[in-house]
Amino acid sequence: MPAKKTNAAKAKSKPKKTYYYRIFFDDNEAKNYMKSKLTHKQVEKYLKAYEKTHQKFINKEFVDYLKRYDRTAELIEISDISY
Repeated sequence: MPAKKTNAAKAKSKPKKTYYYRIFFDDNEAKNYMKSKLTHKQVEKYLKAYEKTHQKFINKEFVDYLKRYDRTAELIEISDISY
């Protein structure tokens, strides 16, 4: 008789993808990227909700807001290098 598959075997699933986004919409005109496990559609949904409650858009504040829904969300800051 074949062995039955257990729930533990079914629970193993593929790890979620990490997405990287360029953030264009900072009021301080900062160039930033962010990484998150949220899809583009989900980020847009939370962006609209964020814009309803905030008058200024700051990348760092938006990523902090996203951390409510994705603990792995992280801001990637871009800075100039001169030598």
